[in-house]
Amino acid sequence: MRTNIVILTGAGISAESGLGTFRDEGGLWAQHAIEDVATPEGFSRNPTLVHNFYNARRKQASAAQPNAAHLALAKLEQELNGDLMIVTQNVDALHEKAGSRNVLHMHGALERALCNECGHRWEAPTEMWPDDPCPRCGALATRPDVVWFGEIPYGMKAISDALASADVFAAIGTSGEVYPAANFVAEADGLGAHTVELNLAPSSGAAHFGEVVLGAASETVPAWVNHELTRNRA
Repeated sequence: MRTNIVILTGAGISAESGLGTFRDEGGLWAQHAIEDVATPEGFSRNPTLVHNFYNARRKQASAAQPNAAHLALAKLEQELNGDLMIVTQNVDALHEKAGSRNVLHMHGALERALCNECGHRWEAPTEMWPDDPCPRCGALATRPDVVWFGEIPYGMKAISDALASADVFAAIGTSGEVYPAANFVAEADGLGAHTVELNLAPSSGAAHFGEVVLGAASETVPAWVNHELTRNRA
């Protein structure tokens, strides 16, 4: 049976690989106000602070390894009879490290750099600084290719198209509080997809899902993937 699946992943799937979330006490985010390090205005005020913050995040993410949940989703992509798209709110590359190929980073990626002047994108070095010139136009306008608060997420048309043909929509490790991602479940449900949330605890949008599975992603996701593959082969 052919099945099209769209999966939204959030910080919860990477937490078990050691990458902190907004809500973790003592982590990188706890040391800074969001408006200082995750907004265009914060970057304009203090680009050195923002680069320092993302340099630390990039170093942390590069050392992290995919966990069982990432590996299970890669297996699902490889074995599914149908199409699978992973839409991630995460800026790490753990899905790709696990072997997933059809991954859309709606909030950008730590591994990419962006020129604020000409829009050129390139592979980010380990550390970036305000006086790094753009390799295309030479402007001193280098920033992380990360979508900050107040900016439009990437790939919204591709996401909408995928949701329109989805038989299953799953949200994994998301808070359900960040839009437009928080509205994907309503869009998928309205188009007839089965909707499932896999989370450590119910998100603020849990009531909108047809099915909610609670527990650590490294446990719930492999079990769910096996169930989907069994159903897919029937």
